[in-house]
Amino acid sequence: MHDFGFVIAGFFVGTVIGLTGVGGGSLMTPLLIFFFGVKPHMAVGTDLLFAAFTKLGGTASLARQRLVPWRVVGQLCAGSIPASLITLAVLHRVGAASPAVQAVMTTTLGVALLLTAAATFYKAVRGKQLPRSVNATELDQATRARHWSLPVLFGAVIGTLVTLTSVGAGAIGVTVLLILFPLLPLPRIVAADIAYAVPLTLVAGLGHASLGSVDWPLLTKLLAGSLPGIWLGSRLMKHTPERLIRSILSVLLAWAGTKLVFI
Repeated sequence: MHDFGFVIAGFFVGTVIGLTGVGGGSLMTPLLIFFFGVKPHMAVGTDLLFAAFTKLGGTASLARQRLVPWRVVGQLCAGSIPASLITLAVLHRVGAASPAVQAVMTTTLGVALLLTAAATFYKAVRGKQLPRSVNATELDQATRARHWSLPVLFGAVIGTLVTLTSVGAGAIGVTVLLILFPLLPLPRIVAADIAYAVPLTLVAGLGHASLGSVDWPLLTKLLAGSLPGIWLGSRLMKHTPERLIRSILSVLLAWAGTKLVFI
């Protein structure tokens, strides 16, 4: 019965990731720990590889729909991959991160998510709708950050957070993209967030696997549900009203933030 529960959980989280870009760490890690009783270090390691393979499936679907802004993905990866490798090297050297540092980090992350949730919800209720599509000239303009170093810098912060906690690739990634690329249509924001998280979570997940903190049979069951889920979610995204996606996003960010602050 537990096995079927893992597949259903995978399908649910995969669908949510496809629609909003959020849910790999912020939804799946708490689900594994609080509903299924998986040990936290195993939940983090398994969830990172779950996110990598799930988002790879989603990226393939979104790339076929020509929604992925590859320039944005490249800039974020330029910061997040080296930061993840450095963090893994430190984890190998000193073992698990200090509980005090982890507590400060997760609390700060939680507060940031709660503030983002409030801003996203406000934009869903009161903000003006972004265009669902843009022409080539507008897209070129929309994918240029105010300075090239900003996506790289934010990417490095996300890479460190994700490697330590498995949370942040989707939740913080969407937030950063909304701030750095305000003219980018929401479907492309979600597509960029899903695509750049693939190499990041794969690198971090394989690093955790080398530490022995991945449950491979559990990962297989989760992926059996999530791969059909993210395909469905990424298809529905183009046809779902932006206000609804932003509202779902704000609820998910608030959930993730509350969990990080109070657990």
